[in-house]
Amino acid sequence: MSEHLRIALELAASQIPILPLRAGKVPFGNCPACADNACGGRPNMKNSGPCACPGVCHAWAAATTDANVISSGIWQRAWARASAVAYHPGGAGLTVVDLDNADAITWARENLPATQTVPTTRGEHWIYLGTMASTNAVRPGVDIKSLMSYARWLGTGTGATAALPAVVRVPTVKQPSTARRAPQAPTAPVRGQSGACPHRTPAFLDRGLAMAVQRITDASSAVHATVYRTFLAVLSVHGRCGCLTETHVARLFTAAQTKGESLRHCTDAWTNARSRLGL
Repeated sequence: MSEHLRIALELAASQIPILPLRAGKVPFGNCPACADNACGGRPNMKNSGPCACPGVCHAWAAATTDANVISSGIWQRAWARASAVAYHPGGAGLTVVDLDNADAITWARENLPATQTVPTTRGEHWIYLGTMASTNAVRPGVDIKSLMSYARWLGTGTGATAALPAVVRVPTVKQPSTARRAPQAPTAPVRGQSGACPHRTPAFLDRGLAMAVQRITDASSAVHATVYRTFLAVLSVHGRCGCLTETHVARLFTAAQTKGESLRHCTDAWTNARSRLGL
């Protein structure tokens, strides 16, 4: 048994979905039956149908905890060529903050709560309990790997795993565009002209945000339109009194990105809703 296969089976026994990586830290390519998504993809992939292929053809969506699959003949051939073991953080209920350089690590130490830390080739992985949308380059040298993503397994590291805090989610709504000026999500409470506040108790705002997140989460079609209408509804009730904070906006953006919306679509939908309401 190869060392990679041994590690994979140990992780799978701990309910961590794994997959092999080939040279260059990339997944294995599609088999002929799955080329150009002819098989319909994997059931847990976005915009896909069922796939009976037992191979390692679908990147993060191929990750599994099934020891029989991991030890099968087609996977054995993959392990013989593998250069590393990867896992699907979101499938294990985790989020990895991938810090690529010393500046990113300094930022994390100054802004994020301490958690399980794993050294990497160039930096560190900070691992939190909880899932969110995966986003690359949320800051210079910082990637978020959770849902619909994979990360290399580099050992257990040190420290106790902390719960995913709101401060980890917030950077995903603050990424600037370097290509051209684009609308961005608000980075401060939304202020309107009237200043009237309808929130007799904090629970009123919390309940409204929870309903909005659920509406986006439950969308089975027309997701982009649902996101815009939901943002519009939230802003029409809560957008003029200054009670919305970055954390509230992050909850909405995270729900939208989990459904497959891009950060750009989220920022455009938010800005268009604000413009329509004259905020």
